[in-house]
Amino acid sequence: MLSRLAAVFAGSSRDRLLAKFRPRVARVNELAPQFAKLDDPGIAAAAVDIRARRDNGEKPESTLCEVFALCREAASRALGLRHFDEQLLGGMALFEGKIAEMKTGEGKTLVATLPVCLEALGGRGVHVVTVNDYLARRDAEWMTPVYQALGLSVGANPSGIPPEQKRRAYQCDIVYGTNNEFGFDYLRDNMRHAAEGKMQNALNFAIVDEVDSILIDEARTPLIISGEADDNLDLYRVSDKIAAGFARCEAPEAPGDFTVDEKTREIHLTEDGFERAEKTFAKAGLMSAAGDGEGSLYDAANLPLMHHLNAALRARSLFLRDRDYVVQDGAVVIVDEFTGRLMPGRRWGEGQHQAVEAKEGLEVQRENRTLASISFQNYFRLYDKLAGMTGTAATEAEEFRFIYGLDTIVIPTHRPMVRADELDRVYRSAAAKERAIIADIRDCVSRGQPALVGTTSIDASERLAEALAREKLPHQVLNAKQHEREAHIVAQAGRPGAVTIATNMAGRGTDIVLGGAAPPEDAEPQARAEWQQRHDAVVAAGGLRIIGSERHESRRIDNQLRGRSGRQGDPGSSVFYLAFDDSLLRIFATKHVASMMERLNIEEDEPIEARMVSRTIENAQRKVEARNFDIRKQLLEYDDIANEQRRLIYEQREAILAAADIGAVARELRTEHLRGLSERCLPPDTPEEEWRTAELERALAAEMRLRMPVAEWVAAEERRPREHFVEKIVAEAEGDFERKTAPAAGERLDGFLRSLVLSVVDDCWRNHLSGLDALRQSIGLRGMAQKNPKQEYKREAFEMFNRMLDEIRATTARALYALTVRAEAEARELPEAPESRPRNVRYHHGGAERPEGAAADAASPEAAPRRPAKVGTIRRTAPKVRRNDPCPCGSGKKYKKCCGKL
Repeated sequence: MLSRLAAVFAGSSRDRLLAKFRPRVARVNELAPQFAKLDDPGIAAAAVDIRARRDNGEKPESTLCEVFALCREAASRALGLRHFDEQLLGGMALFEGKIAEMKTGEGKTLVATLPVCLEALGGRGVHVVTVNDYLARRDAEWMTPVYQALGLSVGANPSGIPPEQKRRAYQCDIVYGTNNEFGFDYLRDNMRHAAEGKMQNALNFAIVDEVDSILIDEARTPLIISGEADDNLDLYRVSDKIAAGFARCEAPEAPGDFTVDEKTREIHLTEDGFERAEKTFAKAGLMSAAGDGEGSLYDAANLPLMHHLNAALRARSLFLRDRDYVVQDGAVVIVDEFTGRLMPGRRWGEGQHQAVEAKEGLEVQRENRTLASISFQNYFRLYDKLAGMTGTAATEAEEFRFIYGLDTIVIPTHRPMVRADELDRVYRSAAAKERAIIADIRDCVSRGQPALVGTTSIDASERLAEALAREKLPHQVLNAKQHEREAHIVAQAGRPGAVTIATNMAGRGTDIVLGGAAPPEDAEPQARAEWQQRHDAVVAAGGLRIIGSERHESRRIDNQLRGRSGRQGDPGSSVFYLAFDDSLLRIFATKHVASMMERLNIEEDEPIEARMVSRTIENAQRKVEARNFDIRKQLLEYDDIANEQRRLIYEQREAILAAADIGAVARELRTEHLRGLSERCLPPDTPEEEWRTAELERALAAEMRLRMPVAEWVAAEERRPREHFVEKIVAEAEGDFERKTAPAAGERLDGFLRSLVLSVVDDCWRNHLSGLDALRQSIGLRGMAQKNPKQEYKREAFEMFNRMLDEIRATTARALYALTVRAEAEARELPEAPESRPRNVRYHHGGAERPEGAAADAASPEAAPRRPAKVGTIRRTAPKVRRNDPCPCGSGKKYKKCCGKL
C-alpha cells in the first residue's frame, strides 16, 4: 500500500529514471546540428578527441551526450537510420546497466550501438550477445559502418570459426556472438595449458539481446564441455523393452505400473510396477544380490537399473516426438521448447538422450563425462557491467532483479500502440476450437488480412496445417523443420491474405512488415509502387492478425507472439483460442470454469469470452512462472557453491600459467604432500615410541619411489624433535628430485612441470565435478532425516573440495618423485606418447550436447591440453605394475583406482 501511494505522489521508479534521461535526450538533440556540419573525417576526429579525454580520466557519463549525438549522425550517414528519441532513452537505460523493454519493431539492434560506442571509446571491450549465429553475423555486418565511422573495430564470434579468426574477433573493440559461444570460450580458456592460447578478453560490459530468452529460459541448465565416458549401452535397450510393457495409471486409484506427474515432469513407480521391474531385471540376469542372496532395485549396486528404467519411462511418457524432438537422418534432434528451433548435435544429459534413442530404435550413443561447466546465471554475473534488451521482460522483472541485480525499464513506443487485443475464447473441446480457428483464418483470407497463427509444438502446427490443406486454404509453416527458410517466411508473412503457422516467435530476428518485405531504396519505382499498394491494402484490412491456438505456460511467450503485430503504430489485432483439452488448463487451471459451462449448458461450438476466464488463465500461468522461478532460484543456490569452487580453481590455473618459476610451485605441492604424509605417521605431540616409522618408509617407497631409512634416523638421533625428521625427509626427497631432473633443467623441464601440474589440476577438477553432480542428485534424501539439504550440500561440497586439493598435491608428488630423466644423448628414443586429451569432446547447453566437430576451435591443437615439452627419455626403474594388479602401496585397491589413477 505504501509503495503504491509513493508511486502516485512521486511517480514510479521507471518514471523517475525516464525523467532523469529526458534532459540528456534534449542535450543530444541540441548537439545534432553541430555534428551534422562535420564531414566524415571530422566525425572520426571528434571520436578520437573523446577517446583521448577518456584516456585522461574523464568519466563516460560526461561524454554520453556527445557520443550519442556522434553515433546518431554516423548511423544516419552510413545506414540511413536516425535514432528516435525513444531509442536514445533505450540506449541510456542500457548504459545504466538496466534491461530496456522495447516492443517489436522499435529498433533494438540500432539502440545497442549507442551504449556500445560510449563504452568502447573508453577502451573497454564490449560483447553484444545474440541468440543465434545468424543474428550475430547479421548484426555485426549491419552495424559495422557505424562503428568504423567512429574508429572502432568490430568482430563476429559465431560458432565454428577457425581459432585465428576467433582470436582476431576478440582483439576488436566490439564483439558480436552468441551466448553459448561466449560461455564455451570462457570454459575452453580455462582448460588451456598455455597463457598465449587464451582467446577471450576481459569481461567488461555485455549487452544481451533477447535477454529474457537467454537469462531466464536457458538459465535452468548449464553450459557443459564433456568427454566420452564408459557406459553399458545394452542396458538402455533392455530398459526400453521393459518400459514398453509397463502400463500407465490413468487415475490415482487405477491399476498400473507407474504414474506421471506432468507438472514436475516426473515418473513414479507403483508397488506393482516396482515388483514387476525387480522380477524382469532379475530374469534378465541384471540384478545384483545382497548379502542375504536377494536383491532389491534400491540396493546400491542396482541403483543404475532404476536410473535407466526411469529414463526409459520418461522417454515414452514425457518426451514426445515432433514436440520435444524430431528424428532426422537416423538421429534424435532436440527442439528448443521456447523458440521451436532444432538444435542439431545437442543431446540431453543423464542418459535421457540415450533412452529416447533406444525408444526410437536408433543407434544408442555413449554418455559423456563433465570436463567443465558453468551456468549462464554465473557466467553473465562475471561481467563488470551487464545490460539487456527485449520486447518482453516486465513479467520477469522480479527474477532479473533478484538473480542479476538488473532493473527493468519499459521504454515508450515511438508511435502509439493501436493493436486490438481481444479476450480469450474458450471452447469445450479441441475440435470446436480448431473449427473456430479455421473460420477466423478463412475470414482473414477473404478480406486480404495476413494472419500469424501461433502454436506451442511442431505436432500442433502440422495438425493445423493439415486441417488448412483440407479446407484448401494456402499457408506457410514456420517450425523447426523449416529452419532454413525461416527468414524468408517471416519477411513475407505480412503480405495480403498470407497465413503463417509458427511454433514460437522468440528471437526470430526479422520483423513482419505489412505488405511483405519492402524493396530496397534503389529498387525500380514499379516495385516500390507495388509494395506500397500491398501495404495500403493490408492496413485497410486491419493489419496483421495474431491467432493463438493455445496459451503457453509463460505469459512472456504469449506476449512475444502478440508483439509481432502493431509494430511502429501499425494496426493489428490478436486473439487466443483455448479448449479444456489444452495442457495448461488441464493441469493448472481451476475446474470451476468447465463446471460453469456444464451448468449453463453452453453448446460445444459456443465460446466463453469473459474477463473471469482470462484471469483464471493468467493465474494458471502465474503459478507456472512462480514454480519455474523457484526451480531456477534453487539451482542457482546449489550452483553458487560450485561456482565459488570453480573461481578458486580457475584462479589457481591462472597462477600456474603466469608463474615465472613453475619449479617453485611444483616444489610447494611436493613438499606439502610429504609433510602431510609424515604427519600422519609421525603425529605431533606424541612420543617417539608411538611413531609409525616402518609404515612411513613403506608409504614413501610405494607412493614416491623414495627409499629412506626413517627408522634408522630416529634410532640414531634420539630425542630430536619430530620437525627435524620431517625436514630431513623433505630435504632428502628434494635432493633426489634435483639430481634426477638435472639433465633436463631449464625451459624444457619448466614446460613439462607446468603441463603436468595443469593436467593434474584439470583431472582432479573433472572428478570433483562428477562427484558434485552425484551429490546434488542424492542430497534431497537428507530431508527425510530432518536435515536441510542445502546446508548438507554446502558442507559436503566443502569437504569434497578440500579432499580434491589434497588429491592434487598427492598426485603431483607421486608423478614427480617417480620420474627418472636421462639426457637425450644417453637415452634410447621411445615412441612419442599420444596426446593427453579427453575422447569425443562435446559442447552442450544444459542437457543438450554439441559434438566436437561442430566447433572448429574445439578441434584445434590449442583447444586441447598441450603435450608436455620434450625433456628426454623417462625410464621406469620399479617393476611394472599392470592396471588391475594390487597397488604396491598396500592399500588393497587396484592400481588403477589408487596410485595409478593419474
